[in-house]
Amino acid sequence: MPDADWTQDLALIRDAARQAGEIALGYFGKSPEVWWKNEGRSPVSAADFASNDRLQSLLLNARPNYGWLSEETDDDAARLNVETLFVVDPIDGTRAFINGEKTWCVSVAVVHRGSPVAGVLYAPALAEEFYAVAGAQAYKNDVAISVSSAKPGAVRQIAVAEDMLGRFSSDFRATLNRIRHVPSLAYRLAMVADGRIDGTVVKRNSHDWDLAAADLILERAGGRLVDLDENRLIYNRREVQHDILCGGAEHVLDSLVHGLRAG
Repeated sequence: MPDADWTQDLALIRDAARQAGEIALGYFGKSPEVWWKNEGRSPVSAADFASNDRLQSLLLNARPNYGWLSEETDDDAARLNVETLFVVDPIDGTRAFINGEKTWCVSVAVVHRGSPVAGVLYAPALAEEFYAVAGAQAYKNDVAISVSSAKPGAVRQIAVAEDMLGRFSSDFRATLNRIRHVPSLAYRLAMVADGRIDGTVVKRNSHDWDLAAADLILERAGGRLVDLDENRLIYNRREVQHDILCGGAEHVLDSLVHGLRAG
């Protein structure tokens, strides 16, 4: 059985994510104001900030002793001194959101001692909610989900950037079908968790807030998110960026990792 404390936290973050998602949905398709950050490489909208404000208010009022790490809040090193914190992306897939595409979500995780213990991805434009708590099954819209199973001879459905695809051998590439780009990394990992695709490659420079909730959901659905040494991720380090990662069902994960290593 999951720890009762984390179950309570899961209920808290699910409610907060829904509220934040409904706020963001109010901006969706209405040309919200957009700014550019990271030297003009990354957009952020008024909806991101409004969603972030609601999450921060709801969550830290409920758990004032928890730390906070969000894409849209200036980082505070005080988070390194707490065992438990919220890790938040108020809109994962901002480019899709701005472009009127529905594949974006609110991502919220509770991370304890470096590992996610409760996580939710709420995609209001798709009417989808993924969630999990440590020690229990992952769910989508309250129905249990699991990663894909191995099917001999089947073509594996993989989300991978075209420039990464070339790192695999031609023989391995022949066993793959590269799916259309999914702009939200968190949602892409959720697609692995519910079995729609078999695996994905995550390019370097993803962040804790992109990954933490989806990582737990994928794990509790029977998959894994790992680095190229097949190590699980550690969250709430001083450096919140990650190198190349692979996420997938077990029947494809080793092949992805080894193919990238060889490349």
